[in-house]
Amino acid sequence: MPVRHGEGNWTESELADVRAGLTADITALEAEIAELSSHIADEGGEGAGDDQADAGAKTYEREHELSLTYNSRDLLAQNERAIQRMDAGTYGVCESCGKPIGKARLQAYPRATLCVTCKQREERR
Repeated sequence: MPVRHGEGNWTESELADVRAGLTADITALEAEIAELSSHIADEGGEGAGDDQADAGAKTYEREHELSLTYNSRDLLAQNERAIQRMDAGTYGVCESCGKPIGKARLQAYPRATLCVTCKQREERR
C-alpha cells in the first residue's frame, strides 16, 4: 500500500485492523438498515381519524427514518468500496491526483478516497 513521504509502510497487522474495523462497521450498518427498513415497513399510511398535526408528525418521522436509512446505505457502500480497494491494491491512492492519501488519514477515516489536498479542493467548490 502506498504511503506519503516520511510515513512508515503499512504492516499486515495495521491493514488487518483497518479491515476488521470496516467489516465491523458493515455488520453494524446492515443491522441498522434492516431495523430501520423494518420500522418503516411496519408503519402504515395515515391512520383513520388522524388530524393534520398527527399526519404531519408521522410524515416527518417517516422522512427522518428514510434519511437515516439512505445515510446508512451510503456509509455501507463506502465501507464495502474501501475493502474492494484493499483487495484490488488501490487502497490508499487518491482517486483524483493518484498520490498516496496518507496513512494517518486512512487510520482516522478508513473510507477516504481523496488525499487532504484534493478533499479541500473539492469542499471549496
